[in-house]
Amino acid sequence: MSIVLVINSGSSSLKYQLIEAEPGAMLATGLIERIGGEGRGHLTHRDETADEGSGTWDADVDVPDHSAAFDVMLEAFASTGPSLDANPPIAVGHRVVQGGARFFEPTVITNLVKINIEELAPLAPLHNPANLEGIDAAERAFPEVPHVAVFDTAFHQTMPPAAYTYAIDRAIAAKHRVRRYGFHGTSHRYVSRTAAEFLDRPIEVLRMIVLHLGNGASACAISGGRSVETSMGMTPLEGLVMGTRSGDIDPAVLPYLQHRVGLDADGIDELLNTRSGILGLGGHRDMRDLIAASQAGDRDATLALEVYTHRVRSYVGAYAAQLGRVDAIVFTAGVGENASIVREWSLAGLEGFGVEVDVERNRERGSGSRRISTDASRVAVLVVPTNEELEIARQTLMVV
Repeated sequence: MSIVLVINSGSSSLKYQLIEAEPGAMLATGLIERIGGEGRGHLTHRDETADEGSGTWDADVDVPDHSAAFDVMLEAFASTGPSLDANPPIAVGHRVVQGGARFFEPTVITNLVKINIEELAPLAPLHNPANLEGIDAAERAFPEVPHVAVFDTAFHQTMPPAAYTYAIDRAIAAKHRVRRYGFHGTSHRYVSRTAAEFLDRPIEVLRMIVLHLGNGASACAISGGRSVETSMGMTPLEGLVMGTRSGDIDPAVLPYLQHRVGLDADGIDELLNTRSGILGLGGHRDMRDLIAASQAGDRDATLALEVYTHRVRSYVGAYAAQLGRVDAIVFTAGVGENASIVREWSLAGLEGFGVEVDVERNRERGSGSRRISTDASRVAVLVVPTNEELEIARQTLMVV
């Protein structure tokens, strides 16, 4: 069997899935929240193999730290299923956000690897330390199986220097590791390969643009299965407009706000990461709420939607120029998979580039991969649901 336990450890949460990587069957899912917080945490566990109406555990739990969270997870498997004795994982795959320029493939975790993840923590201070806590706790819970780190940044390590280099003093950039790293790599990798399978064409000959549009959003230009350009930069702030993040902004705005508004570095960081994006423009961080407000006549919401899709369209045009030819544009993640108006507005006016969206196909809802372009469109426009956990499981299996 090819069963892998996939772990996504946050500072106060633990997401997990038990997956049979081949053929890709989900056996169990779970989320433990409010780890280390005041009061009790909360567990939601689902045995995906159980009959409908059973196999669910939803309860408040005591989780003072990540080790306690793993104990709760093991208890959930034992009491609710599926049994880990009957479905033992052959490995544990860990999502790690920042691998810097050091990690460009899934890597078996050793003490040296953990030291490197810790050294890269300044580049992802909210993520890498939490990822490490999850790794340490998982190694105590599953000491007999290999543990593998799958890095969000690894897929983008194929970008050429011209794509990842910022035009600042090179000595400062080198000393402080300032460059574009990119994120959502596991999603872009999974979606691009799934799109190639859908088109029944070898990924090695395809040039595509993948648009991962969720609360966080990024675009990626992929040539022959390799990332050659991506919109997120040294941090996930750069690029597209997102739920609460500004995306691209004139850097001179920052000292201007320091002098005019009195914001310090922490204040600017908080503004750009948590009070900007569609929330800052339209008052809603969830795209569904923003679309509903726009359709009800809210002008701020409509402008936010226009800014959002304008930015996506700009990146599509830029990446088409970098690729030289585009065979497919692929939408994925929560917004990309479900918001037909975002897809329609993002590609409006690109008919001259061979992009023709079929209005009816675009508005039809579906759960799997589907084509939303016209039969005559030179560029295939697809919707492909992402599955980062399955990609982590498969990359873990590939290593072990």
